[in-house]
Amino acid sequence: MEIAPAPARGRPREFDPEEALAAALEVFWRRGYEGASLAELTEAMGITKPSLYACFGNKESLFRKALDLYERDKLCYVQSAMQAPTAKGVAERLLRGALAIQTGGKDPLGCMGVISSVGGTAHAECIRDEILLRRASSDRAMVERLERARQEGDLPPGVEPQALACYLSTVMQGMAVQAGAGVPAERLTQLIDTTLAMWPGK
Repeated sequence: MEIAPAPARGRPREFDPEEALAAALEVFWRRGYEGASLAELTEAMGITKPSLYACFGNKESLFRKALDLYERDKLCYVQSAMQAPTAKGVAERLLRGALAIQTGGKDPLGCMGVISSVGGTAHAECIRDEILLRRASSDRAMVERLERARQEGDLPPGVEPQALACYLSTVMQGMAVQAGAGVPAERLTQLIDTTLAMWPGK
């Protein structure tokens, strides 16, 4: 007597996880963590809630994965900026790279990290902490690069790398807020040009 093969357990996944995650990233970017509902996320991703939980975990886990994708695909200019030969070159690459992401192409306006860290219920506190932790890591890299610039004579002796990095980070975050509010790229370019014109040293 022939024995029929046992049917495969479970249904094959009917969506591309990378495409679904990219769709979730866009929703989080536009709406922020709290503003993005599960219904909106699943609709954009083209999947059901059970599929979301099975593949990505809960909403917080999905957001963290989307943030990883954002850093990998959208913030790659940061690493390149740190390789600039001068501190002013670092600043210019960071500012112009941020502007391109915040105002260019089909992506939502503004910065995903800034959008999701503003706002205030305790429910999203862990998300804000996550974003601030990642930002702190980026800020440390910037401070270290500016400290090296001062040691190399690329910055005047009286310039404090920590304060200069804080200033640059504040300008970038302000740009993100203005970009998200619809300020034209031309005006933000003027802000960049002014910042670079005031840059200490070479």
